[in-house]
Amino acid sequence: MINLIHSMALDNRLWGIKRIRDELRKLGYPLSKRTVAKYIRQVRPTRPPRKGGQTWAAFLNNHAQDIWACDFVQTYDLWFRASFIFFVIELSSRRVVHFAVTRSPSDAWVAQQLREATPFDTRPRFLIRDNDSKYGAAFARAASGIDVVRTPIRAPKANAVCERFLGSVRRECLDHVLILNQKQLQRVIKAYVAYFNSARPHQGIGSRIPIPLPVQDELQPMRNSITAFPVLGGLHHDYRRSA
Repeated sequence: MINLIHSMALDNRLWGIKRIRDELRKLGYPLSKRTVAKYIRQVRPTRPPRKGGQTWAAFLNNHAQDIWACDFVQTYDLWFRASFIFFVIELSSRRVVHFAVTRSPSDAWVAQQLREATPFDTRPRFLIRDNDSKYGAAFARAASGIDVVRTPIRAPKANAVCERFLGSVRRECLDHVLILNQKQLQRVIKAYVAYFNSARPHQGIGSRIPIPLPVQDELQPMRNSITAFPVLGGLHHDYRRSA
């Protein structure tokens, strides 16, 4: 157990105490933060926990199952060319429903992304977005049947879940990868989204994973070996117990 905590702390320098605790819980080790912190300090200093606030609490709590949120994150390649990544997130599960990459995010392009995110009329009741000019008439037509909730001007915290995700994309992925071109950026984001949806525990939903893993047999021996699967070239690791 101690060796596993040391390995997680050394192999995943971006992970703090809560993140490692959640990964251990996923493997069946319900340790406290204090215990995890004790062993992390043996191999590296720990970072202070991040603090965040809640907004629109009543609305989000009452309708989380029916709310999606969308937003853009802008990044640059080695030649300082701008690229835009469009994300659509389901609030209740924190699952990334859809993403796409472009250099020219027009109204028509964003409308097409919304259509691709809602195949066979799988639409949410509410969609939170900001007041960006990229959302124009074509987007409004594509969102027909959805109650689009626009956040107040200069109030990024009004779309708190999406903003937190965008921050995670930067801190856990884009800040550590050199982007050469748009195709590479597409591959990098695809790998990160797959990890985010199916392997990364989230504090906002009780340390669960957006797309839950198959339920393991509680009688399965705890001594089964644990395998670390590298993500994004070893920037993160997905720890899973062997069958």
